[in-house]
Amino acid sequence: MASYASTPSQDSYDIIIVGGAIMGASAAWFLSDDKSFNGSVLVVEKDPSYEKSSTMHTNSCMRQQFSTELNVRISQFAADFVKNIREYMGGDDRVPDLSIRSFGYMYLADSEDFAEVLRESQQVQLQAGAATQLMTPDQIKENYPFYNVDDIVLGSINLVDEGYWDGTAVFDWWRRQSRERGVEFISGEIVAMTKDASGQRIESVTLKSGDVINCGKVLNASGPRAARTAEMAGIKLPVEPRKRYSWIFAAEEPLDRDLPLTIDPSGVHVRENGGGTYQCGGHSDVDPAVDYDDFVMDFDIWQNHIWPILATRIPQFEAVKVQSEWAGHYAYNVFDHNAIMGPHTEVTNFHFLNGFSGHGLQQSPAMGRAAAEMLIYDEYKSLDMTPFNFERIPGKRPFIEKAVI
Repeated sequence: MASYASTPSQDSYDIIIVGGAIMGASAAWFLSDDKSFNGSVLVVEKDPSYEKSSTMHTNSCMRQQFSTELNVRISQFAADFVKNIREYMGGDDRVPDLSIRSFGYMYLADSEDFAEVLRESQQVQLQAGAATQLMTPDQIKENYPFYNVDDIVLGSINLVDEGYWDGTAVFDWWRRQSRERGVEFISGEIVAMTKDASGQRIESVTLKSGDVINCGKVLNASGPRAARTAEMAGIKLPVEPRKRYSWIFAAEEPLDRDLPLTIDPSGVHVRENGGGTYQCGGHSDVDPAVDYDDFVMDFDIWQNHIWPILATRIPQFEAVKVQSEWAGHYAYNVFDHNAIMGPHTEVTNFHFLNGFSGHGLQQSPAMGRAAAEMLIYDEYKSLDMTPFNFERIPGKRPFIEKAVI
C-alpha cells in the first residue's frame, strides 16, 4: 500500500478523522461508500506503521456472546460483512474471500452467580438469533476432554460466526478502497483545535507540522489516546489506556481438536492459533491506566500468573514454550466499558468513536457505518446506536455490558 503524505493537499475538509487505525479506517470507508455523500475527508494518523496500535495487538476474534441485544446485533453485522466483504466492496475482484474460523468462545463460570449471568445473557443472545449453547461440566468434558472442570458450574459457547477472522485484511481493504475513492490519509499529529466564538464548533485543527486545517466536522477515532484528542476540544472523556499482555506459545502435546477462545473465570483467555500453537492474554491483578507510550512487557506475569492458570485449566499446557509476547493497550471506557459515539452535547461538530474496551475490532464494521451515518445524516440509518451516544456520560446513565473480557 502506498505511503501516506505528511501534509494535506488542501486547507479545508468537510470531515477530519483523528486516527487512522481500524475505527478511523472503517468510518472513512463507509463515508466513501455512501452515494449521497460527496464531501472531502481527511484521516490524520500519528503512526502509519500502526506498530503500537490496538488494531495490531488484537486477538482478531469476534463473538456474539454479549449481555445486551445491541452488542449482539453489532457482531452479527460484523460476521455478515466479513463473510461477504467482496459484495460489500462492490464486487471488486481484488478483494479476497474471507471467512470466520468458528471455534467459538467458551465462557466458564465457577460460581452460581456467574452461571446465572450466562443464563440471562443466553436468553438475550437467542432472542437476537445467536446460537449460544449452555453446557454442564459433564457436557464440556465430553466435547472438550482436555479441560479441567472440577470447579466449573456452567459453560457457554456459540459455534456459529464466533471465532477468528482476518481483521488485518479488512483493515487493509478499507484503507485501500477509501483512498482510491478520494479519502486522504496523511501521516501527522493533531496538537490543537480552535473553536468558533460561540465555543460550540471546532473551526480548525493544527498539526504538529504547523499546518492549520479548517473543518466541517471532527471524528475522534484515536483509540487509547481518545481522551487527549477530546481534551483539545475542551472535553473530558472517560477513556484511558490499560495495558494488556499477549503470548503465543507452542504445546509439547497439542490438543486433539480446536481450542475455543476460552475465558477462564480468572479473566485469563486463550484460543487456538493453529499448528500446535495457542494465543493467550491477560493482565495483572492491579490494572491502572498507563502512559500512552508505555508498552513495556512484564516478563514475570507469565510465570507467576498466566501460565499457572492455563496449566490448571488445561493440564496439557503444563509443557509449553513461549514463542512471542507483547504488550498492547485497551481503549478502556471507565464509565461503563461500552463504546462512546455520536456528537458532543455542546461542541456539536465534534463526534466520538471511542472507548471500545477490548471489543473494538469485532465491532468496527457496524461502528464505522454508524459513525458515517451520524456524520452525514445527523441520525443512525441502520442499527440505532443511540444508547452509545456521548450524552449518557454527563447524564450519568451507564449502558452496562456484562460480557467484557
